[in-house]
Amino acid sequence: MARIVILGAGIGGMSMAFEMREKARPEDQVIVVSDQTYFQFTPSNPWVAVNWRTRQDITLEVAPLLERKDIEFIARGAIRVHPQRNVVELEGELDLEYDFLIIATGPKLAFDEVEGLGPGGHTRSICHVDHAVEAGQAWERFVADPGPVVVGAVQGASCYGPAYEFAFIMDTDLKRRKIRDKVPMTFVTAEPYVGHLGLGGVGDSKGMLESAMRERHVKWICNAKVTKVEAGQMFVAEHDEEGKVKKEHVLPFKFSMMLPAFKGIDAVRDVEGLVNPRGFISIDEYQRNPRFPNVYAVGVCVAIPPVEATPVPTGAPKTGYMIETMVTATAHNIRRVLEGGAPDQKATWNAICLADFGDTGAAFVALPQIPPRNVNWFKEGKWVHLAKVAFEKYFLRKLKKGETEPLYEKYVLGIMGIKKLK
Repeated sequence: MARIVILGAGIGGMSMAFEMREKARPEDQVIVVSDQTYFQFTPSNPWVAVNWRTRQDITLEVAPLLERKDIEFIARGAIRVHPQRNVVELEGELDLEYDFLIIATGPKLAFDEVEGLGPGGHTRSICHVDHAVEAGQAWERFVADPGPVVVGAVQGASCYGPAYEFAFIMDTDLKRRKIRDKVPMTFVTAEPYVGHLGLGGVGDSKGMLESAMRERHVKWICNAKVTKVEAGQMFVAEHDEEGKVKKEHVLPFKFSMMLPAFKGIDAVRDVEGLVNPRGFISIDEYQRNPRFPNVYAVGVCVAIPPVEATPVPTGAPKTGYMIETMVTATAHNIRRVLEGGAPDQKATWNAICLADFGDTGAAFVALPQIPPRNVNWFKEGKWVHLAKVAFEKYFLRKLKKGETEPLYEKYVLGIMGIKKLK
C-alpha cells in the first residue's frame, strides 16, 4: 500500500484527488490536506466582486465530495514540508508521512511586496473568494458615491487575464447602473503593452484589447511599477523600454483592484532542492522534483520561467487547461512508479483561456505557451461571455459528481471547435 498525500483543495488539488484515486491501486491511500474546508471556483471571483455571484454560488464543501470517492480529507494547514523525511508537518502537532506527495497549493499572494497593497491595505483583490466578497461590499459603497477607479496588476504578477476581466466587468456593471460617466478608469499593468498577458501576446491580443479599452474609455499605463499605495491614491513609476523610469504618476481612486505578484507558500519556502528563489516548486518534465523524485507538483505553485524578459518584471500564467494536463500526467506517472516502471507522461504546456468582459468576452489559444507557436489564436465575441457562464455551471456540476474527465479539454476546446491540442 502507498500513501499519496495531496496538498491543496483548489482546481488543481481537487482534480488531482479524483484522478489519482482513479489511477491508484485499490489498496493505495489518497489523502487531501487543506487549511480550507471548501472548494472555490476562482475564475468566478470577478463576478462575486461586483455581486453578480454570491459566495455560495461558487463554493462547495470539500469533505463530502472526497468521502464519496474514498478519499480522506484532513482540514489542517501545512506548517512545513520535510522531503528528506517524507513528512508534512501539519497544524496541531501532526506529522503526516507519505510515500508520494503532490503539491497543489496554489501561491501565496505577495501583497507585502508593495506598501499599502491588498485587502489589508488600500486596494481590493479577486484572488480569493473571501477577498472578492469584501470587494463586493466595497463595490456597493462605491457605486453609491462613485469616483475614479484604478485596476490592473503590479510588477511580478503572472495572471493578467482577471485584471482585464474585472476592468470590463466593472465597466458593464456601471453602465447598467447608468453611472459610467461618473467613473474615470485607469488600467495599470507591469506588461510592456496591453494584451501581453505574460505570454508575449497571443494573436492580435494587443490590438483587440487596446480597441476594447478605447471603446470603453479606459486609459492605461504599461511598463508600470506600483511603488506604494495610500488611502485614495496610488504611486506608479512608468518605465521605458530599457527599464528606466520615464514618468511618475499619482493616481487618485475611490475604488481599486490590483492583482499582486505570487510566491511560494511558507510551508515550502527555502526548502533546499525543492523550490526556486520565489518559493515555487522545481519540477522536471514529468512533474517531479529533481531532488526529491517522490514529490510532484501541479498548478500555480509550479516554477515556470517568464516567457521573455520585460522592462518591468512579469511572470507566466498557468491556465486551467495547463493545470488539467499537469494533473493527468502526474496521476499516470505515479501509477507507473507504483507498478515498478518509470514516468513517461508530460503535461501539455499550452495556454487556453475564456475571459469574460461583462457582456462579451475574449478567448485565446497559445500552442505552445512560449513562442514561436503552432497556434496563435485570439477571438472576441458575446459567445465567450455565454460560454464562461455555462462552463462555471458545468465545472461545478462535474465536481459534485467527482468526475475526472478532462473538463477543459472537453468543454473549452469543444466550444472553440478544436478536438484536441497536441
